[in-house]
Amino acid sequence: QVQLVESGGGLVQAGGSLRLSCAASGRTFSSYHMGWFRRAPGKEREFVGAIRWSGGTTYYADSVKGRFTISRDNAKNTVYLQMSSLKPDDTAVYYCAATPFTYYYGNYYRPNDYDYWGQGTQVTVSS
Repeated sequence: QVQLVESGGGLVQAGGSLRLSCAASGRTFSSYHMGWFRRAPGKEREFVGAIRWSGGTTYYADSVKGRFTISRDNAKNTVYLQMSSLKPDDTAVYYCAATPFTYYYGNYYRPNDYDYWGQGTQVTVSS
């Protein structure tokens, strides 16, 4: 099993930047693909981005492509979400999630394909 703890959320003005971190427990972090999701008030949880176990491949939702960057440091058991050019529409609770390694990772955008979730961190972007 793996436990996930997000941090780095906060209040930022539109156009600003934040970096979220997700720290994982356990010694097998490198064997998990990792995803970031968010849930805005009154909306469904939505995919933000994902990264394969090795960090070699990343995926992004169209709404954040070019503004957000996912990376991971397997030595530190941590995955990051660097967010730039933030917009009020990015306001949400952000969650990281983990799924055990499989060669096929085509469902990276589906929340139900992830087994472990953090508690979330609030990001608020003011206009």
